Amino acid sequence: MTRPMKIGSTRRRFLSIVAGCAAAVAAGGAAAVPAFRWRGRALGAEAEIVMHAADGRRARALALAGVEEIERLEKQFSLYRDSALTRLNAAGRLDAPSHDMLRLLGHCRWFNELTGGAFDVSMQPLWSLYAGHFRRPGADPRGPGGAAVARALAAVGDAAIEAAPEAVVLTKPGMALSFNGIAQGYITDSVARVFRAGGAADVLINLGEFRALGRNRRSGGAWRVAGPPLAAGEAPVFELQDRALATSAPAGTVFDPSGRHRHIFDPRTGQTIPAAESVTVMAPTATEADALSTALCVVPAERRAGIVARTRNVVAVFVDAGGITERLRS
Repeated sequence: MTRPMKIGSTRRRFLSIVAGCAAAVAAGGAAAVPAFRWRGRALGAEAEIVMHAADGRRARALALAGVEEIERLEKQFSLYRDSALTRLNAAGRLDAPSHDMLRLLGHCRWFNELTGGAFDVSMQPLWSLYAGHFRRPGADPRGPGGAAVARALAAVGDAAIEAAPEAVVLTKPGMALSFNGIAQGYITDSVARVFRAGGAADVLINLGEFRALGRNRRSGGAWRVAGPPLAAGEAPVFELQDRALATSAPAGTVFDPSGRHRHIFDPRTGQTIPAAESVTVMAPTATEADALSTALCVVPAERRAGIVARTRNVVAVFVDAGGITERLRS
């Protein structure tokens, strides 16, 4: 398998920059409430945890337990290190998969069905094709040829993934998986469960996707997180209380100097031209927000409402080419 390239600005870094510039965490006025803040690196980029807790040592211990959970799950899902996923892709089979691997694959199948194939965890051959094409000097700026795209598409298809407690098997030749459109959300939710089990009630987790537990005690209300700018240039603010937020922006990572070929593929066609410039999703879980924001980037405008209507308590904000903004709610 061709190793994935880190090209341009990553999607997670795009989110961090937008959130940071827009004052993602609104501090509020009740200054006497203690807050513990952890900053570090997780999933290959900067991360932050803000936790309200009277016992600072307990808060630090919980934050470190969250970091250990991130490390544990990176060993399952990372494409950039030795992991269960890289071993699965190399061999086409993973014996005795972990509970997390099976659970995440189950989520992937659900989102594949929900979006009519717009979300497909087996799109890694397309990434490898485009990355390899534009790595070569003098690459055709139009991208890979139709025959090459067709060969990559022949290795794509969620239905060809067999997942059982005994083994996960990739049944198509050349098949490979990438969890880049969902793993950040899944890991964020797992960290949130660690915090809940440890008694933390009011926390904001930012691992590229945001997950809020409880409220921001400093302001006395919900955590306030800024999304990417809309057509008029203003950045919408989302209020999160036991909710999650994710943004996908295809231009966050590009394969070619012109920026035409972007990192979010339509796994049904193999094309990199998105239907939306950015999609921000607020949902009950970060897993759902992450997967939906990824898939909805390539869903035609006329199909968006039907997909969102099949979810619960989801808000989706689209910015299309030309700056048109659409907001849908379930």
